[in-house]
Amino acid sequence: MNKKNNISSWILVSLSLIIISVILWNTFLFFQKFKTEERSKMQIWSLAQAELTKSLDDDNISNLTLEVLKNNSTTPMIKVNKNGEIEFNNIANLKIDDSTKINKLIRKFKNENTPIKIYYDNKVIETLYYGNSDVINKLKYYPLALILIILLFISLIYFYYKSSKIATLNMLWTGMAKETAHQIGTPLTSLMGWIEILKSKKVDSNYLIEIEKDIDRLNIISERFNKIGSKPILLKTNLTKLTRDSLDYLMTRVSDRVNIEFKFPKKQLYCQINKQLYSWTIENIIKNSIDAIKGDGDILVKLSEQKNVIVLTITDNGTGIKKSQFKKIFNPGFTSKKRGWGLGLSLSKRIIEDYHSGKIFVKYSELNVKTIIQIEFDKV
Repeated sequence: MNKKNNISSWILVSLSLIIISVILWNTFLFFQKFKTEERSKMQIWSLAQAELTKSLDDDNISNLTLEVLKNNSTTPMIKVNKNGEIEFNNIANLKIDDSTKINKLIRKFKNENTPIKIYYDNKVIETLYYGNSDVINKLKYYPLALILIILLFISLIYFYYKSSKIATLNMLWTGMAKETAHQIGTPLTSLMGWIEILKSKKVDSNYLIEIEKDIDRLNIISERFNKIGSKPILLKTNLTKLTRDSLDYLMTRVSDRVNIEFKFPKKQLYCQINKQLYSWTIENIIKNSIDAIKGDGDILVKLSEQKNVIVLTITDNGTGIKKSQFKKIFNPGFTSKKRGWGLGLSLSKRIIEDYHSGKIFVKYSELNVKTIIQIEFDKV
């Protein structure tokens, strides 16, 4: 069904482009025809001008000649005789002594139309320079306007399909996430039952504590996946403590060669947060930083307060990010690693900006020196 809809849409687009192309071509033909008729009119006018000169010598001016000369009130023209004397018609705000403007107009008219020679007794007595009338000038820009409409039309189609594709992918990822959460939930219930059995068998409590920690962790992961695609509940939360808890969990599970430092003000900072999703974001960014430093380096997490926002920066001394990739790294599927889905930062961006109305961006990066990722939340 979806494939049929796509084919129908492309047929509609193709027909629309064909219709617009036909309109453009006919406009071009009409413009050329109008130009030809305009030139014929000017040639008749030049003949009438030659007839007027002859009639003045004979003292016999015909009414037809005068009517032809009088009727041309739309085409701008400049007439130069053999002595260099100038006359002009249908040109507003032009003075006969403004030679600079007159010469400029003559050059313009020559580019627009070939000058017409006016003959008398087989000799050129005047040269007629004429420009495009207002109607032709408007017609000239009509195809450009139509091309802009075509480009706008194509852009709208492109963004429509892009949005549809993104929406489809979002639905797919949401479905997969919820199914993953559901699949994890089944063995978790069984594992919790086995824990109770092991407790009754008086197994070493240290082992059981570690197993329970991992089960709790799996529960958190299941909750995170289950929240994708649903509007999360935001609660006023101590961001300092929550960040510290997220980092403490990570610090116990990374190499000793990775130094994670956390700096925060003495004042406790609060904002509207969903705990599970926020800690997921922190983990995603920290894991990216660990990959950037290749498991050996420094990561600085700093929490601060600026006017009406709480700012969290995560700095690492890893490989860095090219400036052209500052925004791309948050796109779904973008990854610089040989293995990876490219979903971590994309998911983080969605959590921060869509669910928390915050901001996340690359504040600074220099290749092989350092990278700073900044997150901003509104204060409460």
